[in-house]
Amino acid sequence: MKIPTVAAVAIAGFVGSAAAWDSGPLITPHELASAKGEFSPVILDIRSAEAYAGGHVPGAVHAPYGLFRGPKSNPGQLVDAKTLENRFEQLGLAFDRPIVIVHEGSNSSNFGAAARVYWTLKSSGFGDLSILNGGKRLWEKEGFPLQTDASIPTPTELEIAFSSRWMKTTPEIGEIADDGGGARLVDARTPQFYEGARKHDAAARPGTIPGAINYVHSSFFDGDSPLIRRTVNASLLKKELGIEEGADVVSFCNTGHWAATNWFAISEIAGIENVKLYPGSMVEYSQAELPMINTPGILKNVLRQVGIGN
Repeated sequence: MKIPTVAAVAIAGFVGSAAAWDSGPLITPHELASAKGEFSPVILDIRSAEAYAGGHVPGAVHAPYGLFRGPKSNPGQLVDAKTLENRFEQLGLAFDRPIVIVHEGSNSSNFGAAARVYWTLKSSGFGDLSILNGGKRLWEKEGFPLQTDASIPTPTELEIAFSSRWMKTTPEIGEIADDGGGARLVDARTPQFYEGARKHDAAARPGTIPGAINYVHSSFFDGDSPLIRRTVNASLLKKELGIEEGADVVSFCNTGHWAATNWFAISEIAGIENVKLYPGSMVEYSQAELPMINTPGILKNVLRQVGIGN
């Protein structure tokens, strides 16, 4: 179904306000479609331009994932605050309007992109944030209409001061790796990466950070479902992760993508405090020549990368 182009006010059915909007960190298609209030949320579609043009949630503004990411050599690298400010202004974002983030919804990895965008926006000062659980695919599956014309936002004026409250930097991670630093390091990657059998193309070396445990990002999903669980038992999770009272929990992966899912689940769903994201993750860490474990010798590493040996 084709719906006429709309501006930042989206469509009449999608409304809410910073005061009335209370969806929490996750929102369902039905909740988004039936939201009521004074202003509509800004809906950000973070998929590719081709996917967006093929059909998106009505009123959604195209905000490709790349706007929130670093260069190819270090995809998890933070975008500087001034650049983010300019990009957010062009997207029509405002601190007093809710924001809903829409991903494709084909698998659990898609959710990592939405979680990274959520984390970036939260760190930039936006407080009313939600991710559409199940993404565009569930929206369409449940019978809600799609729009093909682009929604053009009305630019805003912002002043972004990026907060370090929910993050750790490479020097800080280096200190934790050196002496433990009272933090629990959680590697969100699959075991092949954690054990050093694989590495990201931009990483200097395979392996992981000393002291890290492996807790795969897909653990918060049921089987192959693209839907993240809406509830997480905080007490059980603390035991599984070995979180000590008052200690920081630092989530990392290759580029801060899968790690964002773990950060989101532990911090936003389970409500556990002191949860941080290491945005640059193993690509940045390995390039910094800091201590690593599970790093095979040169010959073994080459054989592993070409698929020979364990």
